[in-house]
Amino acid sequence: MERLALLGATGSIGKSTLDVLSRHEDRFSLYGASAHSNVAKLVDIARRFNPEVVVISDESRYGELKDALRAAGLSTRAETGAAALEELAGAPEVDSVMQAVVGAAGLRPTFRAVESGKRLLLANKESVVCGAELLMRRVKECGATLLPVDSEHSAVFQCLQGVPASERARVKLWLTASGGPFRGRKDLSGITPAMAVAHPNWSMGRKISVDSASLMNKGLEVIEARHLFDVPPERIEVVVHPESVVHSMIELADGALLAQLGSADMREPIGYAMGYPDRLPAGIRPLRLAEIGRLTFEEPDRETFPLLDAAYKALAMGAGSTVVLNAANEIAVEAFLNERIGFTDIFSTVLERQRPRASTTSSRSIAKRARRRAKRSVSPNLPRHRNTTWVFFGPYWVLPSRSASSSSFTRRGISSPPRV
Repeated sequence: MERLALLGATGSIGKSTLDVLSRHEDRFSLYGASAHSNVAKLVDIARRFNPEVVVISDESRYGELKDALRAAGLSTRAETGAAALEELAGAPEVDSVMQAVVGAAGLRPTFRAVESGKRLLLANKESVVCGAELLMRRVKECGATLLPVDSEHSAVFQCLQGVPASERARVKLWLTASGGPFRGRKDLSGITPAMAVAHPNWSMGRKISVDSASLMNKGLEVIEARHLFDVPPERIEVVVHPESVVHSMIELADGALLAQLGSADMREPIGYAMGYPDRLPAGIRPLRLAEIGRLTFEEPDRETFPLLDAAYKALAMGAGSTVVLNAANEIAVEAFLNERIGFTDIFSTVLERQRPRASTTSSRSIAKRARRRAKRSVSPNLPRHRNTTWVFFGPYWVLPSRSASSSSFTRRGISSPPRV
């Protein structure tokens, strides 16, 4: 029986993971689950799967969670805060960790899982975008296994399974993009959050849906692919594929293309990662190509959606620039979802932060300045917070998103940024 820790259990990836797990309870059990603030859903998960522990990141909801578990007559233990999330990721009872926490809050749990030698099913982009070199090195040093869960990277991983190691150095990657809800649109004025999160094919969380609409999501996936598969940026291409049937392709030295096709359903890559190297039935209706009729491909509109090229530029500038790219985007997307800025202001907020960064810069410099300046640009009247908890990540200090509250560190007497 494989014991699973599910970080980010109430989001879209978490829900799909639980669906797959429920179909294979003879093979998997849920040891622990986490959520940011959704007490009701976390209690429902505890009632259905009877995990040993549940973690609520928002410490203000901890008492409510304990009371709800007690009222439901459940023996599941409740924990709270960023440290508890890390402890769950590294628990000795856990075999595999599904890392589906959104944003920089997922960085430290990712490393805890890797350094504990876990089988890491990674759906958190920021772990790779912000600290790829350190992460991949620690995977090797600690004997961990990293399996990508993003549909595009899972597709590349699957296509590479039949390619000899000697041939992989010449492989070219083709990542597909649906184009999002605004494909073909030149005028992006007047776009509301409701419009941006209405993805035509995929059911996703709000933040990643906005990233998909801006093509930033694809840019972040280019950065991920460069590091996950050790392929230089010039051998990574993006093509728009509105049907979202071909999830990615690899091009071999002889010109042959290998593609992975499937439904627009995250249970497929989740099931593949959970069962690897076996394939698990995940409740997905098989593709019927005759029903689809045709598959179309087109070049991305890089002029209207400049953040795709911004990701390539960040890779060329150096590792510090990918940290800045991600930090500025998180701030801008949050401001857009809260209706403080317009959709195209996301572009300007991110692009204004782009310039070469030294990869050795440390101690609050890169991500801190990017977030502070991005906050001021989206809301000039925001106060400048000095007593903020930063996470040391490789050579960078990274500010976690609100789901990893600073109080979880200061309550434990850490007044300066923690070291790992």
